[in-house]
Amino acid sequence: MVTNTLNIKNVIFIVILTVVLGCKNDSQRVTPKTQDVNEIKPKESLDTGISENNVQEDVPEPMEIKTEKSKSVDESSWSELTAEDGYTLDIKYATTDNFTKKIIYDCAKCYLRPEAAEKLQAVQLALKEKFGYRIKLFDCFRPRPFQQRLWDIMPDPNYVTPPHKGSMHSRGMAVDLTLVDQSGKELDMGTEFDFFGPEAHQGYNHSDAVKRNRWILKSTMEKHGFGSIRTEWWHYSYKGKSWPLDEWVWECE
Repeated sequence: MVTNTLNIKNVIFIVILTVVLGCKNDSQRVTPKTQDVNEIKPKESLDTGISENNVQEDVPEPMEIKTEKSKSVDESSWSELTAEDGYTLDIKYATTDNFTKKIIYDCAKCYLRPEAAEKLQAVQLALKEKFGYRIKLFDCFRPRPFQQRLWDIMPDPNYVTPPHKGSMHSRGMAVDLTLVDQSGKELDMGTEFDFFGPEAHQGYNHSDAVKRNRWILKSTMEKHGFGSIRTEWWHYSYKGKSWPLDEWVWECE
């Protein structure tokens, strides 16, 4: 009986000792600090530096994408050629006096890129000083919407450049022109403007008078940086600089 009592006491003592030691160990453990949600710093995006917790508030409003029509015209990108500069203007596509027999341009104006306009003025001065001639302008910058109008009427790449490809006219670097004498009379160039046939080709065997007139125009234009094309005696493009196709349409008064 005594033995059993001792055994029970021993068991109780061991249990108590275990509990006491366990509590002591727990008191020595470090309880991690619970971080307040408000103390957590927001993570920043590596690409933008914008807080991911505040993306909706911090992202700037998207920029307005302006169409070509809403852009203001940079005056330094264009030069208007007028009668005050000594030119005679006969902008054919602003009339029905062209191969389409329709009005293509809303009004008759002549614009070129500044580089081309400057060189054409040099051509004008050279012609006046050496021959007493002046320039008559048939066509200058042709906005791409007007190129589309031409294409809609004559969708033939042999005669009209497709709008997506773009003419040098639509870059503001080409001009269609002829020569006039001191009285304003056109010199004989063998054909009229926009004549579709071999007679309009640069190398066609015309009379000596026609050959001379074409040579005066071609040699003077080339001397000042303009290049011709084989099939149109009236067409010249300035080679000194490249410009992109342009949608801008001038205002009519």
